[in-house]
Amino acid sequence: MASGANSLELTILMPCLNEAETLERCIVKATRYLAESGIAGEVVIADNGSTDGSQAIAQRLGSRVVDVPVRGYGAALGAGIQAAYGRYVIMGDSDDSYDFSKLDLFVAKLREGYDLVMGNRFLGGIGDGAMPFLHRYLGNPVLTFIGRLFFKCPARDFHCGLRGFSRDSILALGLRTTGMEFASEMVVKASLNKLKITEIPTTLDKDGRSRPPHLRTWRDGWRHLRFLLMYSPRWLFLYPGALVFFAGIAGMLWLFPSAQTVGDVTFGIHTFVLSGFAVILGFNILLFSVLSKHSSVIHGLLPPAKMMQSAMQLFTLERLLILGILLAVVGAWGIFDSFEYWQQSDFGNLDYEITMRKIVPSAVILVVGIQTVFGSFLADIIGLGVRRN
Repeated sequence: MASGANSLELTILMPCLNEAETLERCIVKATRYLAESGIAGEVVIADNGSTDGSQAIAQRLGSRVVDVPVRGYGAALGAGIQAAYGRYVIMGDSDDSYDFSKLDLFVAKLREGYDLVMGNRFLGGIGDGAMPFLHRYLGNPVLTFIGRLFFKCPARDFHCGLRGFSRDSILALGLRTTGMEFASEMVVKASLNKLKITEIPTTLDKDGRSRPPHLRTWRDGWRHLRFLLMYSPRWLFLYPGALVFFAGIAGMLWLFPSAQTVGDVTFGIHTFVLSGFAVILGFNILLFSVLSKHSSVIHGLLPPAKMMQSAMQLFTLERLLILGILLAVVGAWGIFDSFEYWQQSDFGNLDYEITMRKIVPSAVILVVGIQTVFGSFLADIIGLGVRRN
């Protein structure tokens, strides 16, 4: 913890990488706001290795500069939050796209007890040319929709760069990302940990730089999407896996007695075999869901879920091993029985329809049983060293 942590009420934090063109305007607005509002605060510049004299500008204007050797938007903000002296932190880009002279609503909501106060640019107003077309009508809406769906977050502008928060509450989340996806990680983890979140209208102006922004549309958009998926094993693994698994079981049950005709289309043994593959694939994805959730909780990436904890206590390694072995035995018996049927025919030609309806379910059960055995061991290996109650 910073030696002066929480000695002030507010830290206005700006990440910086070669922002000499606009940094002074941002600092002047932030400093004026602190003076006019009477808030005990500071302006902190988290510098990410600027070579254009940004550090000198910040120091001349009385800001505190935190040198951050690790490159990346998230690395700069993470170090700045660690070094902040304020009980509250309001962060925003140093490209003059956000107005640091109008922070009253952020401070008011923080004083009310909210842990995270998000700006909403779509409510407050977006200036001409301030947000690229793809960001405004595709990237932000899609990623915000996914974030709200996956994590039940109330924010409707998931990637607004102007936001305020309780320093201690955000530090307790253990944010780890170093790139642009830091913005998503903060909102996701705040939602998962049930922090108190609200949003207020804020404006976005065209930034004042003559060079292109650091943000790269497709690269950073993919990094945000990848992060959202990785932090939601349910949507990445559980729901797709369950859909494939139960669709496969339904197909096998439907086609087990005989081929079925719907209109002019006949579903026969080939569809039956594909249904069996779907069961194995779906079970594999479901296994990934369990293992990824288990691993994420152990490593502190996701908070523990009561259902998951209850399931882990119920389905111990030994119980899962017994279940897996029983399934494998049942499957092996079915395959052996089919072998005997072949033997009775002097290893000649068999009725394809009859034998496949016996061998395919048996093979599926055998494979699922074996996967259960080895998946159980892997789950226990992941949990080595974790104390069990």
